[in-house]
Amino acid sequence: MNNYFIVSGLGNSGPQHWQTYFERTGENFKRIEQQEWDAPNCNDWTATIDKAIEGYDLQTIILIGHSLGCATIAHWCARYNKKIKGALLVAPSDLEAPQYDFPAKGFAPFPKNKIDFKTIVVASTDDPWVSIERAKYFADKWGSEFVNIGNAGHINVSSGHSEWKEGLEILKRLG
Repeated sequence: MNNYFIVSGLGNSGPQHWQTYFERTGENFKRIEQQEWDAPNCNDWTATIDKAIEGYDLQTIILIGHSLGCATIAHWCARYNKKIKGALLVAPSDLEAPQYDFPAKGFAPFPKNKIDFKTIVVASTDDPWVSIERAKYFADKWGSEFVNIGNAGHINVSSGHSEWKEGLEILKRLG
């Protein structure tokens, strides 16, 4: 059985967010709770991932990241060099873009090393936090499968992604 760990972005994912919908689909879905959701520190967030998966068989772990959660997963991969089953990386915010002015410490620059396990990057053509070209660039650098879901905003509640059944289908590609 797979163990799914949800890695939310800045501010966490609220009750209507697709990550919360995923979390409710099974007991093997767990949200990683960060200490500081509104002014995150990359070192703290990556350490929290590592602590959350402690004691699990790494080959059963699939991380599910959204927005800043994708950057957290990429940094976790670079720092801890552990091989898990896979990761779904949805709407990876471009922390190097001029419009990204949130109080997130230590996340930029984005790691661009190849990730040593199966990953899927899902992006939208009209995401205000990452251009489709930049999302594809990250996917190429990480060695990820790339999925363009068209005009879907930041793939969050504001863009109508609550019960995101298509996302669950994409998640199944990881095993």
